Amino acid sequence: MSGHSKWANIKRKKSKMDDERGKVFTKIAKEIAVAVKQGGADPDGNFRLKLVIQKAKSNNMPADNINRCIQKAAGNTENTAYEEFFYEGYGPGGVAVLCAMMTDNRNRTASEIRYIFSRNNGNLGETGCVAWMFERKGQIVAELGDKEEEDLWLLALEAGADDLEINADVAEIVTATEALEPVRAALVSAGFAVISAEIAMLPANTVDINDEDTAKKLLKLLDALDDNDDVQQVYANYDIDEEIMALLEE
Repeated sequence: MSGHSKWANIKRKKSKMDDERGKVFTKIAKEIAVAVKQGGADPDGNFRLKLVIQKAKSNNMPADNINRCIQKAAGNTENTAYEEFFYEGYGPGGVAVLCAMMTDNRNRTASEIRYIFSRNNGNLGETGCVAWMFERKGQIVAELGDKEEEDLWLLALEAGADDLEINADVAEIVTATEALEPVRAALVSAGFAVISAEIAMLPANTVDINDEDTAKKLLKLLDALDDNDDVQQVYANYDIDEEIMALLEE
């Protein structure tokens, strides 16, 4: 793994999600609906639903809300059909951007995403233009707390993790997709606080962003994409210098 501002970016994203909790809950509800439709309403037999429920809890979505979403999806008679696909493009600084989409109106969504890219110094590309730069992996973020780094390393690797990076008492752990749940469960059992655990598209390499103007434009684009109701996740292969990130957070 490379990069030295990962946790700064994760904290920034979490803060943004806390500020826009209603929109986050709406996106999670959509994910629950799709997961239930694909694999049923029992999280023990539906790994995707289990992950979404964990995501909902990590975002402080009330248990009653989660259960209502599951029940509504299980008894859905409206037959709302969501398409899942990726939009790909480039942002300021030549950063590759990959957007995981979930929509019931692809024509509307295409127009909106093209507009967001064009208005924010980016370019929407053709299918496949940047996807090859990303790999589907499990990604876990956990707090080290009062435990030793060596203990976390040994535990994560023995449970099946591929890689691990610790920064400011927070660990980012990468796994194969099938090892995500065993590693997460091992961390929880050992008393580590897991902030998030999800399947993500992680970049093989990153683009260094070393000037404030480019960083500001890039984050503006990523925020605009993230604000769109049909964008479930935004992935990008950037690495912003820590000092610049600190300036932008002021």
